[in-house]
Amino acid sequence: MALNLSRREALGVLGAIGAATASSAATSVAAGHVEVGRYVKRQGVHGRMTGAQAAAAALACEGVACVFGIPGAQSNEFWDALKARRVPYLLVTNESSASVMADAAARVTGQPGVFNVVPGPGLTNAMTGIGEALLDSVPIVGIITDVIQGPDAPLGQVHSLPNTALLRPLVKALIEVHHQAEIPGAIYQAFEIARSGEPGPVGIMISFPHFTAVWDYDQAPPPPRPLPFDENAYRQVLGHLSNRSRRVGIYAGLGCMDAGPALAAVAEMLQAPVATSVSGKGCIPDGHPLAVGWGYGKQGTRAAEKTFKDVDLVLAVGVRYSEVSTANYAIPPHNVIHVDANPNNLGRNVPTCVKLCADSQVFFDRLLADAPALQRPACPPLWKKIQDIRQVDHRENSVPKITRGVDPMYFLTQLRCALGPDELIFVDVTASTHWASEAITVQGPRRYFTPTNNQSMGWALPAAIGAQRVRPDRQVVSITGDGCFLMSAMELSTAARACLPVKFFVLDDGAYHYMQMLQEPVYRRTTATEIARINYAAFAQGVGLGYNEIGQNPDVGPGIARALATPGPLLTRVVISYEGREVRWLNALKSTYVSRLPTDAKVRMASRIGVRSLSRRPDDD
Repeated sequence: MALNLSRREALGVLGAIGAATASSAATSVAAGHVEVGRYVKRQGVHGRMTGAQAAAAALACEGVACVFGIPGAQSNEFWDALKARRVPYLLVTNESSASVMADAAARVTGQPGVFNVVPGPGLTNAMTGIGEALLDSVPIVGIITDVIQGPDAPLGQVHSLPNTALLRPLVKALIEVHHQAEIPGAIYQAFEIARSGEPGPVGIMISFPHFTAVWDYDQAPPPPRPLPFDENAYRQVLGHLSNRSRRVGIYAGLGCMDAGPALAAVAEMLQAPVATSVSGKGCIPDGHPLAVGWGYGKQGTRAAEKTFKDVDLVLAVGVRYSEVSTANYAIPPHNVIHVDANPNNLGRNVPTCVKLCADSQVFFDRLLADAPALQRPACPPLWKKIQDIRQVDHRENSVPKITRGVDPMYFLTQLRCALGPDELIFVDVTASTHWASEAITVQGPRRYFTPTNNQSMGWALPAAIGAQRVRPDRQVVSITGDGCFLMSAMELSTAARACLPVKFFVLDDGAYHYMQMLQEPVYRRTTATEIARINYAAFAQGVGLGYNEIGQNPDVGPGIARALATPGPLLTRVVISYEGREVRWLNALKSTYVSRLPTDAKVRMASRIGVRSLSRRPDDD
């Protein structure tokens, strides 16, 4: 039975417990108290131990690469158990980064990332990162060390916000632990839910007294959940795809990330061009002759837009047609077969002729097994068309067009050339985000990352740090705007402290230029977009990073080379301008937005633009 102690009372007895522990270690072992790990196997958690030890043991069984977070009074027992069990962990600077780093760890490894925070402010700080994982379909497990719960719980406990109610809307599932015996099973269940179907975050709420309580554990992980597959819908899919007069294109999302070879094989079998969502970049190599880049409307690459104009049947797999990937749902009209592991996504944002609930790998394997009915002859003219358009795009992106400072598109293409094909690239929410989606080619899965659907500014800095922690064998780079930098810059001290050699590039133009691009055409002025000027060299020195600066286009190549050759974490300021190059995504967004306004709103907008254009005042800020 859990002790009814407040956090302050629990702290008050820690000294006595510590003194007793040293003198009674042998007695404890004789009484059946074992060090964590004595009976821990990959097959499960077995033996007598505390709840904290059982939690660490269960995480070890899951092969967790790192637990991210900050210990607190409610969770010190858990963190001590992590150290005893040698479960890797990383102290973050702010809890907002803990969930983001867990997210990044999941994206680069394909396995659930893990974080731990205290309740109250620890949880609320972490909620933005949890929300990003939810909307981006990333499997993470958050262990929240809660206050004492129950009808006899004392009033006024520290951090006693309604933590369960706060977390529940942000996760696929919330598992509440009511007894220490439930801890390993809760962790196993959380991992299974996080990775099954459409992945996402799962929360575990454990009141801190359960971590110190002892139990005799004998719990194995559960078997994997069966994968869904709708046979009747699949037969309909075969009927459409076996019609060789239909010109098929494939739109692949994050759900295809670990099914890349099968996706490519299906594309070759159907002679179908493949476009990806932003999150799906890398599920087919950009060098594949049928890869056309991201999107397939006006917001995406030119190769995707032009190639899909010849398509009359889109096979959309593992993708949701979310707002960002479609520039506010600017989806070209096609017949669509929609395949996704989450039945709630099917047909929600686009009309479909067939809806199939299935795992992408299972679906592709079934298509390949039915190859005799689906195989199409090779189409070299299609390959050449795609190659020619992509080469034109590459040449266009690789030539500087902006001469006042650095051209961001040119910088992105040169950075891509300087990095190896396996390096990990994190891009923040900046005006350059959509240029990066066009210019940065990716030759394999889990190498390009951006906060797509929650658009969490400042995400890329902690995400890159978390990725470097679990993938020390890869070079990790982060590209962020100066506005995003302000939101999470102190986390760079974590990279310095942990000696994580991330290369941070901040694109500096002194403003929230993304907002300026949205405001100026509609309001003929900008409001609350100019930000503080930062001495980046002094900041880097203050947190323990090296420093580098790129100020003009001729120094882009040498400046990137300097950054990559410098040992340890490094901050590079890139002095940029956005004037002189179009953003296709933004143009598509504006067109869609205006076309959907009611007539009276269009009239008001036109009137405002006309009046302000005739009486311009220098009141931008």
